[in-house]
This record gives sequence, structure tokens and C-alpha cells, in this order.
Amino acid sequence: MAKMHDTSEQKEKIVIVGLVTSRQNEKKVKEYLDELEFLVDTAGAEVWERFIQKLESPHPATFVGSGKLQEIADFVKVHGIDTVIFDDELSPTHLRNIEPVLNCKVIDRTNLILDIFAKRAQTAHSKTQVELAQCQYLLPRLTRFWSHLERQQGGVGSRGPGESQIETDRRIVLDRISFLKENLEKIDRQMSVQRRNRGNMIRVALVGYTNVGKSTIMNLISKSEVFAENKLFATLDTTVRKVVIANLPFLLTDTVGFIRKLPVHLVESFKSTLDETREADLLIHVVDISHAGFESQVEVVNKTLGEIGAGDKPMIYLFNKIDAFTFIEKEEDDLLPSTQENMSLEDWKQSWIGKHENISLFISAKEKTNIEAFKKVLYDEVKTLHIKRFPFNDFLYQVYDES
Repeated sequence: MAKMHDTSEQKEKIVIVGLVTSRQNEKKVKEYLDELEFLVDTAGAEVWERFIQKLESPHPATFVGSGKLQEIADFVKVHGIDTVIFDDELSPTHLRNIEPVLNCKVIDRTNLILDIFAKRAQTAHSKTQVELAQCQYLLPRLTRFWSHLERQQGGVGSRGPGESQIETDRRIVLDRISFLKENLEKIDRQMSVQRRNRGNMIRVALVGYTNVGKSTIMNLISKSEVFAENKLFATLDTTVRKVVIANLPFLLTDTVGFIRKLPVHLVESFKSTLDETREADLLIHVVDISHAGFESQVEVVNKTLGEIGAGDKPMIYLFNKIDAFTFIEKEEDDLLPSTQENMSLEDWKQSWIGKHENISLFISAKEKTNIEAFKKVLYDEVKTLHIKRFPFNDFLYQVYDES
């Protein structure tokens, strides 16, 4: 049954599709599709319906089964759907077989994320990073996308003997990739010099899943005006600010948020941005504790940190959005086991959150709850790192502590 929609604002109509497989159960798929719907909203479109099918693994030709594909096609035709988005990456074969049946634009999660990154990129650096990722994603799919590329004029000397149009397009894209990589290398060298020049100060990086409140926390601590919005990937460009707490200066970096199934080409393209995280002295792992799947988000971030070589950094867990935290209170005679939904904030504090070796703090950046306690812990951690690096300045901290 289709949902009711406000047609006063003409947004692109979207259908999203997910699979329940041996690797992801129905609960996980629902969580992934909720996130995909948030991505669609961030892109400025609207989800009209979602389709889920149970398969052992994606169909090699059409991703979903032929019956489900026809069901989606019927819905697309009746409701005038513009685009169908699949939650997993589609192969060129999938795209080639699905589009004629659905008779509308078909993209996957990776393509959607790349589109959002392209819209969010503000600086020449991030724009170059995103375009490189887009070209690398496009290259194996040229048989479908060739018409979107700039056409060469016909005539003598316009192409090599016997060269097909797809070969011409492939050469155009490869040349563009080479050009973008050269530009990024120049920018990366400049940024590397900038990072070395900051070596005389302790560097702290805010990391976490996208939309957990990193930029809001950055603004609170550094008193700056970093763009913050309740959208995924509100911040793409790394922001570095000098922060002083009780006369102790350090550098605070706001980084791009992580997300599950992050396109590999984006990770490669954003290498220099991730270097800010890799070269930080201390990480503040911001977590949205009000999100039902925050534990899996923590796993995604920690896994990504390990992949980029930053998994062994000193870390503070900062559980944000306690003002939005809710739980279902169990009845006194309820013998059912506790679940995430009926665990209170105090229950969580007694769980793994309070038992690992890293410091855990609970705040609300929006309501400014426990911010002063966070500043005190941050000051102590930076001070410890500063003493290790500059042992001859330790006499100064007594003055800072008393101020």
C-alpha cells in the first residue's frame, strides 16, 4: 500500500529496494533502508515506497527475482516514479537488465552517496576528490552511461582507426582520472606541509558516524561557525580550529562522517582528508545514543578507523543527544529479557560503554548538557599528551589548573 504524499512540492519520486539475505536479517535491512531514506531526503527527493525481498544472495542478473522486479515495475508505472534506488551496489549487468524492465532511472546506494557528496562539496579540494570518485565509479559502467559524456566531433582525425565510441569514452574518462589524481597530489602535498607546521600543537579530531553532531560540538568547543544541519554529510571539508581551554591551546579538527557501505572510491579519494584523522594525537568518537542502531554505527566507525590506520589512537567516547534518548519501560512482572528498546541511559552506562578502557561521557550538544564536564576531561587528556611531548613545560600546568 503506497503512502500518502504531499504533492504541493514537486520532489523527485523515489522507490528504494533492499534484500534480506544470509548476511543481513530483516531488522538490519529495515535499519539500512531507514538510512537510505534519510540519504534520499538529504538529496532533496522523497521516498514513495520501499520493497524488500528475501533471497539467499542477490540475483546475478536482476538483483531481485523476476517476480519482485515486475512488482516494482508495476508500482513505478502506476505512480509515475522517477528513480529506483537499490541499497547495495549494482553491477553493470544488473543495471543493463533492470532498466528496460522498470523503464525509469535506476541507481544504487553508492551512486546516491556520490551525488550527495557532489552537492555538498564546497572547496576545490573536496570537489576534486568527489569528481575523482565519480569517474572511478563510472569507468566500468560506460556501456550504460556513455551518452552523458562529452561527445567528440566527427571528421578526419577525430579518432583512431577502428576505435569504437566506448573506447573513445573510456580514454576520455581515464585521462580525466589521471588529471584529477595529479591535481589531488599537488593539493595533498600542500596540506601535508600545513599539517607538519601544526606539529608543535596537540591535535584532536572529532570522528563518528554521519549526523551524530560533530559540527555542533565543534562550534561549542571552538566557538566557531562550522556548518551544522540535521542532514547526512552536512560537512565534507575538514575544518581545523585552534581551541584554548584553561590557557591550554590545541587544534580541533572536524572530519567527514563515516557511513556503512561507504564507497571504496570515496575512501581512496578522501585520503588527505582522512590523514587529518590518522595523524591526530587524540580522537573524540562522537556517538548518537538516541539512534536505535548506535552500537552498529560504533562498529562501522571503529572498523573504518582500523582500515585507515587510526584504530590505535587514544580515544574519548562522547555519547551525544541524551536529550533525545528514549526507552520503553518494562513492567515489574515482565520476565522478558532486556532489549535495546527497554534499556535506560543508566543501564547503558553499566554496559560495555562503561567497561572498556576508553573514557565515556554523556552529553547533549543541543541542550549544552554536561559540556563543562566534557571540557574538563578534554583538557586533562590534552594536558597529558602535551606533557609527554613537551616535558620541560610541565611547570606551567599548575598555573593553568588554578586559573
